[in-house]
Amino acid sequence: MSESDFSSDQESNDSDAELQLAFAEGKLSGGLNIQQAAPKAFTNDVEGLKAKLAELKNNLGWLERLDLTNKPAPAQPGTEMVGDDDVHDDFKRELTFYRQAQATVLQGIQQLHKLGVKTRRPEDYFAQMAKSDDHMKMVREKLLEKQVSMERSEKAKKMRELRKYGKKVQHEVLQKRQKEKREMMDAVKKYKKGQKDKLDFLDDKGPPNKKQKTGHKQDVNKKREFKNKKYGFGGQKKRSKMNTAKSSADMSDFNPHVNQRKQGSKPGGRKPNAKNKKGPAMRPGKSKRQKMKSKKR
Repeated sequence: MSESDFSSDQESNDSDAELQLAFAEGKLSGGLNIQQAAPKAFTNDVEGLKAKLAELKNNLGWLERLDLTNKPAPAQPGTEMVGDDDVHDDFKRELTFYRQAQATVLQGIQQLHKLGVKTRRPEDYFAQMAKSDDHMKMVREKLLEKQVSMERSEKAKKMRELRKYGKKVQHEVLQKRQKEKREMMDAVKKYKKGQKDKLDFLDDKGPPNKKQKTGHKQDVNKKREFKNKKYGFGGQKKRSKMNTAKSSADMSDFNPHVNQRKQGSKPGGRKPNAKNKKGPAMRPGKSKRQKMKSKKR
């Protein structure tokens, strides 16, 4: 790059900076390129419009045109489109198209019969849809998606209401328990101070505001009695069979006459055996037992 080229670039930069400064100070005018709005020309060519209408119009009979202009058929209560918001309601909008087609068909059939044209509805009739199957499939998917979202929102709303109700019931139960606890503590304090003779919640009947299950209570008492009878009432079990002064002085269990009457035998005798009415044989002595052992060997 030569020195002359460098100097020319520097001069152009200086001139641009001077122009920007002059424009900021308002010293420069708008210039030659001034944008102006072009005037609008309104043309009302009545003759041309009439000529175009005559060109498009066909002087054909009604049987060739089959055009009808009528109002929709009467609507059921609650399904008629009243305001502008109903235009966005898919159900009411499609139902309006159906009513319009229904009224047109009824009027067209009557007019055809007047002209002597016979009509017959085929058993299997397929009409060409205005919209393609792909488009209607998308519409059905959108409607189904909308229905599912509405059901989910309704379900979520019901769940929120149930949670609120559950929290409310839980809060009421907690308040009731706290109130009963406060009343019980107040009653205990009054009883300690001597302001009350007895405590109501210690009675068998219980407080009047609570329902008692008598059958369940009887079962519990029976179980308690059985366990007390089987296992005792607690306390020390050690040395429970040791003799005392009273038990050692009691000789009623050692009365021979009483024991003999219990056994059904005479004093000093033994209970007779079924084989030997005189009683069982006495045990041989020690010497006899030794002789019997030696013989067996």
